[in-house]
Amino acid sequence: MIMVTAMVTVMVTVMENRDFAFRLYKHISAQPDSQSKNVFFSPLSVSVALAALSLGARGKTHQQLFEGLGFNSTDITAEEVNQAFQHIHHNLNEKSDVDLSLGNALFIAQNFKPRPEFLESMKRYYLSEGFSTDFSKTEQAKEQINKYVDEKTKGKITQLVEDVDPQTVMYLINYIYFKGKWEIPFDPKATKEDQFHVDDKTTVPVQMMYEEDDFHVFHDEEISTHVLQLHYNESVSMMLVLPEKGLQGLEEVVCKNHLWKWIRSVKKRKYVVFVPKLSLKTSYQLKDILSGMGITDIFEPTADLSGISEDGKLVVSKVVHKATLDMDEAGATAAAATGIEIMLTSAQFPPTPVLKFDKPFMVFVLNRETRSVLFMGKIVNPAEK
Repeated sequence: MIMVTAMVTVMVTVMENRDFAFRLYKHISAQPDSQSKNVFFSPLSVSVALAALSLGARGKTHQQLFEGLGFNSTDITAEEVNQAFQHIHHNLNEKSDVDLSLGNALFIAQNFKPRPEFLESMKRYYLSEGFSTDFSKTEQAKEQINKYVDEKTKGKITQLVEDVDPQTVMYLINYIYFKGKWEIPFDPKATKEDQFHVDDKTTVPVQMMYEEDDFHVFHDEEISTHVLQLHYNESVSMMLVLPEKGLQGLEEVVCKNHLWKWIRSVKKRKYVVFVPKLSLKTSYQLKDILSGMGITDIFEPTADLSGISEDGKLVVSKVVHKATLDMDEAGATAAAATGIEIMLTSAQFPPTPVLKFDKPFMVFVLNRETRSVLFMGKIVNPAEK
């Protein structure tokens, strides 16, 4: 009975958190420098980092952070959310058929004393490691954090932190790393140069992968969109979503309900599939984006982060997020990391239908067991690194 209750809590957390993923996607995509660019990030990494931070938030600051993450205190308690994230960490880290890891770390100033219960909760629920850091030596502190993230993401994210403020008392880091092989690999000999239509006037050359096989597909007639789900063994899948009438129209309507429908509706059918090879890196400063989503208190001098420490008033000064995606004939590798710097305040088908991803499309990487969104984004220009 306890196990069933735990899984129900995890599913409620995942469902409500999926809404956060789509809201975050829409706010990132709405940024002036993101509208015509590839977008790729890990909503799970950002969620985990903010949920971990909420362990030390109190009063209005905690309530706003909790609701901003998509949770309703009448449906689920903070303790249940922490237990659900604890389960998600264990679930992902125990998978043996793909290379997948999720974890957290606290880099703590030598003269700063966090509350023991905060550190204990971080370790218990978020599997957090702790490191003593001299932030007055900014280059060494930056190198220490970046080296840790570099190792945890196997060289995919080498410079999470660009600079460190000497006034920093704590850096909370979350990382996620994934590498998987396709259940149906693409034949490298069939990969050919082709054209990708960025928009009506622009095409770019790409290496286009090709395969004919029984793929999991679905055509969502309601929003004129093709869905292709590529599996990596039993644990994880990638979903590619190709709108017939342009990406902007899809972005205006797409939500967690569509994703849930696609997951339930894909069926195996013989298809000819063309997918571009990809290698991209993204970087986001999330302070303004999260503020635009209503999470403002943690950045204000009035923030109540007294659950972290009694050593003066604390405020979040930065939330940084970086992600990578590499996709080739064998499979895909994706990684992301989130850092929170805390300071003292101051149709009709032919016999074998063809699905060709040669214009902008959305991408999701999903945990097939819990249906949580590990990564998501849009590919507007696969030639752009």
